Amino acid sequence: MILMEECDGQKGNLVKKASAPPFLVKTYMMVEDPATDEVVSWNHDGTAFVVWRTAEFARDLLPAFFKHCNFSSFVRQLNTYGFRKIATSRWEFCNDMFRKGERDQLCEIHRRKACSNKTQLIAQVQSAPTLNNQSSGDDDRRSSSTSSSSELTTLIDENKRLKQENGILNSKLAIMKNKCKELLDLVARCDGEKLERKKEETIEGKISEGPKLFGVRLEVESKMESKR
Repeated sequence: MILMEECDGQKGNLVKKASAPPFLVKTYMMVEDPATDEVVSWNHDGTAFVVWRTAEFARDLLPAFFKHCNFSSFVRQLNTYGFRKIATSRWEFCNDMFRKGERDQLCEIHRRKACSNKTQLIAQVQSAPTLNNQSSGDDDRRSSSTSSSSELTTLIDENKRLKQENGILNSKLAIMKNKCKELLDLVARCDGEKLERKKEETIEGKISEGPKLFGVRLEVESKMESKR
């Protein structure tokens, strides 16, 4: 009997270890894969992960793992599992149980519930329904405000990043325009020099032919006169 209970306990532990949420498992697989290091990877000490290229992350990785390409939705999902954005200059997320080489800790991460203590809320409804309705409304508004604030922060950060990328692209475009202008000026200068050379050669050729009178070169006439 004792042996059976021990076996049941071991089975329960195995089931518990294997019950990590699919979202966390897929996210861990993306971060852990060396092939995606240029897009998403662990930070230097493996205590957090960084999305280096949000555009490629949303376009290539999210559809492959989550069947959507919404980066903001992915960030909201991280928030529901207690992840924190710990850097202002990049998309770096941290959770104490989400670490490099510690995949077995994923089962310790739990999704946050909108209602943390359902029993207490039921008791409040029974004892003071009016006050409870007001409190519940405040909680809903607070939760909605928190979610909206998180989304707004995400959008602001994304907007800043896009502005920076746009500035870099504009600078590169200006440089390329200047190079094209210099190239066109060089081509025009070369064509002008060629044209000038042709004109000079033509003039020199005409001079070397000597003057003509009624289509006859004067040099010929001078030779005839000398023979006479």
